[in-house]
Amino acid sequence: MSKRLPLLTLAAGLMLMTGLASAEGTTERERIGSPAENTERNVRDEGGATLTPEDQLENESDLQITANIRKTITDDESLSVNAHNAKVITRNGRVTLRGPVDSAAEKTRLQAIAQQTPGVSQVDNQLEVKAK
Repeated sequence: MSKRLPLLTLAAGLMLMTGLASAEGTTERERIGSPAENTERNVRDEGGATLTPEDQLENESDLQITANIRKTITDDESLSVNAHNAKVITRNGRVTLRGPVDSAAEKTRLQAIAQQTPGVSQVDNQLEVKAK
């Protein structure tokens, strides 16, 4: 008998006792879901209809627009950490803003920053006000 078998048995028993796993092999998080998990958002992003940072075009103009918006956002100390971390995706002058922000005012402020940036033709504001 391997010395590892008792350790594996002990580990499995602890997981069952703490609720990290069930006898059926599913984890507690899989069974009831976790609000921090973002599964719905991740599934939405997989469909291809929603832009993600990987969709950022690599042409010089779009990269410069994104860099200018990002710098303006991060330089604004009145904005929250969430706003500073908003996703900025530029494709052919069209900017998409995504992610959580702390208030409707921040959502509006980030949109204004993007609209005032030279080279921007349109802003798709998909920012979400974080529930408190």
